[in-house]
Amino acid sequence: MGRSFDPITLEILWRRLISIVDEADSTVSRTAFSSLLRDAHDYTCMFTDRQGRELAQGTFATPGQSGAMALGIKKLINSLSLETCKPGDVFITNDPWALAGHLNDICVMSPIFYRDRITAFTACVFHHSDIGGRVSSDNHEVFEEGLFIPMVKLYDGGVPNDSLMEMIRWNVRTPDEVIGDIRSQIAANHVCAEKICQMLDENRLETLDDLADEIIGRTEKSIREAIEKVPDGVYRAEGVVEQMEGKDDILIKAAVEVKGSDINVDLDGSSPQVDWGGNVVYNFTYAYVFMAIKSMFDPDIPNNEGCARPLKLFAPEGSVVNCKFPAAVAARMQVGHFLTEIIYRAMAEVLPDRVIAGSGGTPATMNVLYGKRRDGTPFHSVRIRGGGMGASARRDGAYVYIFPANGANTPVEIFENDTPLIMEKRELIPDSGGPGKMKGGLGRRMVLKIPDDDYAPIPPVTLGIQAGRYRYPPQGLYGGKPGARAKFLVNGEPGNPYGLTQLYPGDVVIMDAAGGGGFGDPLERDPALVERDVEHGYVTIEGARKDYGVVIDPQTHEGGH
Repeated sequence: MGRSFDPITLEILWRRLISIVDEADSTVSRTAFSSLLRDAHDYTCMFTDRQGRELAQGTFATPGQSGAMALGIKKLINSLSLETCKPGDVFITNDPWALAGHLNDICVMSPIFYRDRITAFTACVFHHSDIGGRVSSDNHEVFEEGLFIPMVKLYDGGVPNDSLMEMIRWNVRTPDEVIGDIRSQIAANHVCAEKICQMLDENRLETLDDLADEIIGRTEKSIREAIEKVPDGVYRAEGVVEQMEGKDDILIKAAVEVKGSDINVDLDGSSPQVDWGGNVVYNFTYAYVFMAIKSMFDPDIPNNEGCARPLKLFAPEGSVVNCKFPAAVAARMQVGHFLTEIIYRAMAEVLPDRVIAGSGGTPATMNVLYGKRRDGTPFHSVRIRGGGMGASARRDGAYVYIFPANGANTPVEIFENDTPLIMEKRELIPDSGGPGKMKGGLGRRMVLKIPDDDYAPIPPVTLGIQAGRYRYPPQGLYGGKPGARAKFLVNGEPGNPYGLTQLYPGDVVIMDAAGGGGFGDPLERDPALVERDVEHGYVTIEGARKDYGVVIDPQTHEGGH
């Protein structure tokens, strides 16, 4: 029999584990070099027990990374010869099929030793701004997308692998930033390891094994109890994801079977893998299916292995949701982010109060900008943008939200400091939220200018976009209407959002993120809420009349049906 924990002690220790990961998280925000990590928070820290079972992750974790890590780290740990590991070892890999689905997501993993034996593992995945390669959605194989690092030792018993660091340095555009961010990962793991050993010492625990069993078991019991309340059955949905211009659209089909306290998700019938970067590896598919299940059934309990135990996923090998090597995968979010939405759509029939309509931040929009300043020094910036969140049965959708990926918006001041470019405008778009009893969140317009004065960069500036919703807008639910579609204009003319765009001094780029879908009949919306929206500039007077049947006096902003 292992050690048992009274409820108060268990809660204290459980919360302490989470606070340890959050402290590692804050180490990243203090030490990372790139704004994508420091400001947009595109990274995840976590740790497992010595068997590789996830115990805790950072509160602000990114679902695509954390869900993929829960599967991938366990497999990586089980592939190691633990008896050969020693204090000071640090492993590194960015294998898309092993972890989070594309080369930019680099994982740094370390065993945690306590009293001369492995008691846990800590790991973090950072989305690095650059990993070399051709930064475009329209690549055909992973070989074009950058440096592929199999799992190797970055440190061997505390001794750095300088040759590996040098190889990485010579394969990226901004080496000081990339190496600095890798060192930030090492620092985060060090903090996590130090604090876990301190907790074990203070609480007279020899290992984490018994605590892990208790936490994982209680979590599994909680989520299974929630699933059991849903009627057994198979719930189906499908969705169309736009592909590159001139190619057939991508179909994703989902059958969600609820059987007692188990959930089986079958993606059979989804499109075959494609010849551009939208392919999704199994781990990333799993991550966003898990995101939907967890958020519907037990959103408040902290993530660990127990949350995932009721879920079984089938994704056909060779399909766009379980692609085979060496498929191009850099833009995997352009397809993978839709999985959460499609699972919601399948369950909307039976759980209408726990799902949301389609979101304009699905998929999140990634803008990669790189070039050279006037003095010849390189710059490289990655911005991740959200759109309007889908409305729910209870509330309007949030504005400018990165969903389901999580993340944050990079401040304009940081962007203009990182690059020689000018952000002329960043504003909400009126009437872009899908009309409904609950209104979809508004999309956002960004206007970017390539300066043509003494600070102009050396032409050209390269812009790579990974995005969606240009042809198919986010859909509403239960009578709610679609949100506005995304737009990409270069000097007032439609641009190509699926490849690389070369920009020159004086060029102006407009990027509109889509609005979220509405929920419920728009004619049932409270006229007072429509008046408020008009007063704040979220809905125009014409939009109030056309979409909601509310006539607003332009002087008083008062109105009614």
